[in-house]
Amino acid sequence: MNIQWYPGHMTKTRRQMEADLKLVDIVVEIIDARIPVSSRNPDIDAICGGKPRLIVLNRVDQADPAMSREWTAWFKGQGFSVLETDSKSGGGVGQFSAVVQGVLRDQIAKWREKGQVGRPVRAMVVGIPNVGKSTFINKTAKKKSAKAGDRPGVTRGKQWVNVDATLDLLDTPGILWPKFEDETTGLHLAFTGAVKDEIMDVETLGCHLMALLGERYPQALGAYKLTEVPAREAGENDVAWGYRLLQACAGKRGMKISGGELDTERMARVLLDEYRGGKLGRFTLETPKA
Repeated sequence: MNIQWYPGHMTKTRRQMEADLKLVDIVVEIIDARIPVSSRNPDIDAICGGKPRLIVLNRVDQADPAMSREWTAWFKGQGFSVLETDSKSGGGVGQFSAVVQGVLRDQIAKWREKGQVGRPVRAMVVGIPNVGKSTFINKTAKKKSAKAGDRPGVTRGKQWVNVDATLDLLDTPGILWPKFEDETTGLHLAFTGAVKDEIMDVETLGCHLMALLGERYPQALGAYKLTEVPAREAGENDVAWGYRLLQACAGKRGMKISGGELDTERMARVLLDEYRGGKLGRFTLETPKA
Protein backbone atom coordinates (compact mmCIF):
# COMPACT_ATOMS: atom_id res chain seq x y z
CA MET A 1 0.00 0.00 0.00
CA ASN A 2 1.30 3.43 -0.88
CA ILE A 3 -0.70 6.28 0.64
CA GLN A 4 0.55 9.81 -0.04
CA TRP A 5 -1.14 12.14 2.41
CA TYR A 6 1.25 14.87 3.50
CA PRO A 7 0.34 18.00 1.55
CA GLY A 8 2.30 21.20 2.05
CA HIS A 9 -0.26 22.78 4.37
CA MET A 10 0.49 20.09 6.97
CA THR A 11 4.16 21.03 7.03
CA LYS A 12 3.12 24.65 7.52
CA THR A 13 0.66 23.62 10.24
CA ARG A 14 3.36 21.81 12.19
CA ARG A 15 5.61 24.89 12.14
CA GLN A 16 2.70 27.08 13.25
CA MET A 17 1.83 24.73 16.11
CA GLU A 18 5.43 24.77 17.34
CA ALA A 19 5.41 28.58 17.27
CA ASP A 20 2.04 28.80 19.06
CA LEU A 21 3.03 26.51 21.96
CA LYS A 22 4.38 29.47 23.90
CA LEU A 23 0.88 31.00 23.85
CA VAL A 24 -0.88 28.08 25.57
CA ASP A 25 -0.91 26.37 28.96
CA ILE A 26 -2.08 22.89 27.97
CA VAL A 27 -2.36 20.72 24.85
CA VAL A 28 -5.63 18.86 24.35
CA GLU A 29 -5.31 15.94 21.92
CA ILE A 30 -8.52 14.60 20.36
CA ILE A 31 -8.32 10.96 19.27
CA ASP A 32 -10.84 8.48 17.85
CA ALA A 33 -11.96 5.93 20.46
CA ARG A 34 -12.41 3.32 17.70
CA ILE A 35 -8.72 3.50 16.73
CA PRO A 36 -6.82 5.07 19.67
CA VAL A 37 -3.38 4.15 18.30
CA SER A 38 -3.87 4.90 14.61
CA SER A 39 -5.59 8.23 15.30
CA ARG A 40 -2.67 9.57 17.34
CA ASN A 41 -0.08 11.49 15.38
CA PRO A 42 3.28 10.32 16.81
CA ASP A 43 4.73 13.75 15.98
CA ILE A 44 2.44 15.43 18.54
CA ASP A 45 4.53 14.20 21.49
CA ALA A 46 7.65 15.74 19.95
CA ILE A 47 5.88 18.97 19.01
CA CYS A 48 4.31 19.51 22.44
CA GLY A 49 7.42 19.00 24.51
CA GLY A 50 6.78 19.32 28.24
CA LYS A 51 3.36 21.01 28.07
CA PRO A 52 0.64 19.49 30.27
CA ARG A 53 -1.49 17.10 28.21
CA LEU A 54 -5.07 15.92 28.12
CA ILE A 55 -6.25 13.06 25.90
CA VAL A 56 -9.89 13.34 24.77
CA LEU A 57 -11.12 9.89 23.74
CA ASN A 58 -13.82 11.03 21.31
CA ARG A 59 -16.56 9.10 19.50
CA VAL A 60 -17.02 6.72 22.43
CA ASP A 61 -20.62 6.34 21.21
CA GLN A 62 -19.26 4.36 18.23
CA ALA A 63 -16.66 2.39 20.20
CA ASP A 64 -16.97 -0.69 22.43
CA PRO A 65 -17.70 0.74 25.93
CA ALA A 66 -15.59 -1.91 27.71
CA MET A 67 -12.65 -1.21 25.39
CA SER A 68 -12.99 2.54 25.96
CA ARG A 69 -12.62 1.93 29.69
CA GLU A 70 -9.51 -0.16 28.99
CA TRP A 71 -8.02 2.58 26.83
CA THR A 72 -8.77 5.25 29.43
CA ALA A 73 -6.95 3.19 32.06
CA TRP A 74 -4.06 2.57 29.65
CA PHE A 75 -3.55 6.27 28.82
CA LYS A 76 -3.73 7.19 32.51
CA GLY A 77 -1.03 4.60 33.10
CA GLN A 78 1.10 6.48 30.55
CA GLY A 79 0.74 9.67 32.60
CA PHE A 80 -2.01 11.39 30.61
CA SER A 81 -5.24 12.85 31.93
CA VAL A 82 -8.18 11.41 29.96
CA LEU A 83 -11.74 12.47 29.15
CA GLU A 84 -14.20 10.25 27.26
CA THR A 85 -16.59 12.18 24.99
CA ASP A 86 -19.16 11.91 22.26
CA SER A 87 -18.86 15.38 20.80
CA LYS A 88 -21.74 14.89 18.36
CA SER A 89 -24.32 14.58 21.14
CA GLY A 90 -22.21 16.48 23.68
CA GLY A 91 -21.73 13.51 26.00
CA GLY A 92 -18.83 14.13 28.41
CA VAL A 93 -18.10 17.56 26.93
CA GLY A 94 -19.62 19.33 29.91
CA GLN A 95 -16.83 17.96 32.13
CA PHE A 96 -14.06 19.33 29.89
CA SER A 97 -13.50 22.70 31.56
CA ALA A 98 -13.37 21.16 35.05
CA VAL A 99 -10.93 18.46 33.89
CA VAL A 100 -8.63 21.10 32.33
CA GLN A 101 -8.75 23.13 35.56
CA GLY A 102 -7.85 19.98 37.48
CA VAL A 103 -4.86 19.19 35.26
CA LEU A 104 -3.56 22.76 35.73
CA ARG A 105 -4.48 23.07 39.41
CA ASP A 106 -0.90 23.80 40.54
CA GLN A 107 -0.28 26.29 37.73
CA ILE A 108 -3.52 28.15 38.45
CA ALA A 109 -2.53 28.37 42.13
CA LYS A 110 0.81 29.96 41.10
CA TRP A 111 -1.01 32.53 38.97
CA ARG A 112 -3.15 33.49 41.95
CA GLU A 113 -0.05 33.87 44.13
CA LYS A 114 1.30 36.31 41.54
CA GLY A 115 -1.96 38.26 41.56
CA GLN A 116 -3.09 36.91 38.18
CA VAL A 117 -6.59 36.19 39.43
CA GLY A 118 -9.07 35.48 36.67
CA ARG A 119 -6.45 34.74 34.04
CA PRO A 120 -8.08 32.37 31.53
CA VAL A 121 -6.54 29.01 30.72
CA ARG A 122 -5.39 28.83 27.10
CA ALA A 123 -5.60 25.35 25.56
CA MET A 124 -4.34 24.23 22.15
CA VAL A 125 -6.63 21.60 20.61
CA VAL A 126 -4.83 19.21 18.26
CA GLY A 127 -5.66 16.05 16.38
CA ILE A 128 -5.53 14.35 13.02
CA PRO A 129 -8.23 15.19 10.44
CA ASN A 130 -11.78 13.96 11.00
CA VAL A 131 -11.60 12.93 14.66
CA GLY A 132 -14.41 15.38 15.54
CA LYS A 133 -12.13 18.16 16.76
CA SER A 134 -14.18 21.09 15.44
CA THR A 135 -17.45 19.54 16.61
CA PHE A 136 -15.91 19.09 20.06
CA ILE A 137 -14.86 22.75 20.18
CA ASN A 138 -18.29 23.94 19.08
CA LYS A 139 -20.02 21.84 21.75
CA THR A 140 -17.59 23.07 24.40
CA ALA A 141 -18.11 26.72 23.42
CA LYS A 142 -21.88 26.19 22.92
CA LYS A 143 -21.68 28.03 19.63
CA LYS A 144 -20.58 27.37 16.08
CA SER A 145 -17.08 28.82 16.13
CA ALA A 146 -14.97 26.16 14.45
CA LYS A 147 -15.73 24.99 10.94
CA ALA A 148 -16.57 21.30 10.93
CA GLY A 149 -16.98 18.83 8.10
CA ASP A 150 -17.15 15.11 7.38
CA ARG A 151 -14.21 15.26 5.00
CA PRO A 152 -10.59 15.52 6.17
CA GLY A 153 -8.81 18.84 5.78
CA VAL A 154 -11.74 21.22 6.37
CA THR A 155 -10.24 23.33 9.17
CA ARG A 156 -7.76 25.89 7.82
CA GLY A 157 -5.54 28.19 9.85
CA LYS A 158 -5.56 28.72 13.59
CA GLN A 159 -8.66 30.02 15.34
CA TRP A 160 -9.05 31.28 18.90
CA VAL A 161 -12.38 30.32 20.46
CA ASN A 162 -13.53 31.85 23.74
CA VAL A 163 -15.47 29.36 25.87
CA ASP A 164 -16.02 31.54 28.94
CA ALA A 165 -14.09 33.85 31.25
CA THR A 166 -11.90 30.94 32.41
CA LEU A 167 -11.05 29.18 29.14
CA ASP A 168 -9.84 30.02 25.63
CA LEU A 169 -9.23 27.34 22.99
CA LEU A 170 -6.80 27.50 20.09
CA ASP A 171 -8.17 25.37 17.27
CA THR A 172 -5.58 24.02 14.82
CA PRO A 173 -5.92 22.26 11.46
CA GLY A 174 -5.78 18.48 11.53
CA ILE A 175 -2.23 17.26 10.99
CA LEU A 176 -1.09 13.84 9.78
CA TRP A 177 2.46 12.54 9.69
CA PRO A 178 4.67 12.08 6.61
CA LYS A 179 4.49 8.30 6.38
CA PHE A 180 3.61 5.20 8.35
CA GLU A 181 5.41 1.91 8.65
CA ASP A 182 2.40 -0.26 9.51
CA GLU A 183 -0.19 -0.98 6.80
CA THR A 184 -2.86 -1.55 9.47
CA THR A 185 -2.54 2.07 10.60
CA GLY A 186 -3.25 3.29 7.08
CA LEU A 187 -6.25 0.99 6.74
CA HIS A 188 -7.73 2.08 10.07
CA LEU A 189 -7.36 5.74 9.15
CA ALA A 190 -9.02 5.08 5.81
CA PHE A 191 -11.87 3.09 7.40
CA THR A 192 -12.78 6.03 9.64
CA GLY A 193 -12.36 8.67 6.92
CA ALA A 194 -9.26 10.36 8.36
CA VAL A 195 -7.66 10.24 4.91
CA LYS A 196 -9.52 11.01 1.70
CA ASP A 197 -11.16 8.07 -0.07
CA GLU A 198 -9.64 9.19 -3.37
CA ILE A 199 -6.14 8.14 -2.33
CA MET A 200 -7.06 4.46 -2.16
CA ASP A 201 -9.30 2.16 -4.20
CA VAL A 202 -12.66 2.10 -2.40
CA GLU A 203 -13.42 -1.48 -3.38
CA THR A 204 -10.08 -2.71 -1.98
CA LEU A 205 -10.71 -0.75 1.22
CA GLY A 206 -14.17 -2.31 1.46
CA CYS A 207 -12.62 -5.78 1.08
CA HIS A 208 -10.26 -5.12 4.01
CA LEU A 209 -13.08 -3.80 6.21
CA MET A 210 -15.34 -6.72 5.31
CA ALA A 211 -12.59 -9.15 6.28
CA LEU A 212 -11.99 -7.38 9.59
CA LEU A 213 -15.69 -7.40 10.46
CA GLY A 214 -16.11 -10.98 9.25
CA GLU A 215 -13.30 -12.12 11.52
CA ARG A 216 -13.90 -10.03 14.64
CA TYR A 217 -17.49 -8.76 14.48
CA PRO A 218 -19.48 -11.13 12.22
CA GLN A 219 -22.72 -10.00 13.87
CA ALA A 220 -22.27 -6.62 12.15
CA LEU A 221 -22.84 -8.20 8.76
CA GLY A 222 -26.36 -9.06 9.87
CA ALA A 223 -27.17 -5.51 8.73
CA TYR A 224 -26.76 -6.86 5.19
CA LYS A 225 -28.99 -9.90 5.84
CA LEU A 226 -25.91 -12.08 5.95
CA THR A 227 -26.94 -14.50 8.68
CA GLU A 228 -24.01 -16.84 8.05
CA VAL A 229 -20.60 -15.44 7.13
CA PRO A 230 -18.83 -17.52 4.45
CA ALA A 231 -15.75 -19.06 6.05
CA ARG A 232 -12.27 -17.96 5.03
CA GLU A 233 -10.66 -20.59 2.85
CA ALA A 234 -7.18 -21.97 3.54
CA GLY A 235 -4.55 -19.49 2.39
CA GLU A 236 -7.15 -16.85 1.46
CA ASN A 237 -5.96 -13.30 2.19
CA ASP A 238 -8.10 -10.41 3.47
CA VAL A 239 -8.78 -8.93 0.04
CA ALA A 240 -9.89 -12.21 -1.52
CA TRP A 241 -12.09 -13.21 1.44
CA GLY A 242 -13.39 -9.65 1.83
CA TYR A 243 -14.34 -9.59 -1.86
CA ARG A 244 -16.41 -12.73 -1.42
CA LEU A 245 -18.13 -11.11 1.56
CA LEU A 246 -18.77 -7.95 -0.50
CA GLN A 247 -20.33 -10.11 -3.21
CA ALA A 248 -22.52 -11.95 -0.70
CA CYS A 249 -23.75 -8.69 0.89
CA ALA A 250 -24.30 -7.04 -2.51
CA GLY A 251 -26.39 -10.04 -3.51
CA LYS A 252 -28.49 -9.80 -0.35
CA ARG A 253 -29.04 -6.07 -0.94
CA GLY A 254 -29.88 -6.60 -4.61
CA MET A 255 -27.03 -4.38 -5.80
CA LYS A 256 -26.45 -5.16 -9.45
CA ILE A 257 -25.19 -3.37 -12.55
CA SER A 258 -26.18 -3.93 -16.18
CA GLY A 259 -25.88 -7.56 -17.16
CA GLY A 260 -26.76 -8.74 -13.66
CA GLU A 261 -23.22 -8.45 -12.29
CA LEU A 262 -22.98 -7.71 -8.58
CA ASP A 263 -22.11 -4.07 -7.86
CA THR A 264 -19.33 -4.64 -5.32
CA GLU A 265 -18.00 -1.08 -5.63
CA ARG A 266 -21.35 0.35 -4.56
CA MET A 267 -21.52 -2.20 -1.75
CA ALA A 268 -18.06 -1.09 -0.59
CA ARG A 269 -19.17 2.56 -0.49
CA VAL A 270 -22.31 1.66 1.47
CA LEU A 271 -20.24 -0.40 3.92
CA LEU A 272 -17.81 2.46 4.56
CA ASP A 273 -20.60 5.04 4.92
CA GLU A 274 -22.55 2.88 7.35
CA TYR A 275 -19.49 1.93 9.37
CA ARG A 276 -18.47 5.60 9.68
CA GLY A 277 -22.01 6.55 10.62
CA GLY A 278 -22.09 4.01 13.45
CA LYS A 279 -24.95 2.06 11.83
CA LEU A 280 -23.26 -1.34 12.09
CA GLY A 281 -22.65 -1.30 15.86
CA ARG A 282 -20.02 -0.17 18.36
CA PHE A 283 -16.58 -1.52 17.57
CA THR A 284 -13.06 -0.74 18.75
CA LEU A 285 -10.53 -1.93 16.18
CA GLU A 286 -7.46 -1.71 18.44
CA THR A 287 -6.62 -2.94 21.93
CA PRO A 288 -4.02 -1.56 24.37
CA LYS A 289 -2.02 -4.77 23.88
CA ALA A 290 -2.07 -4.48 20.08
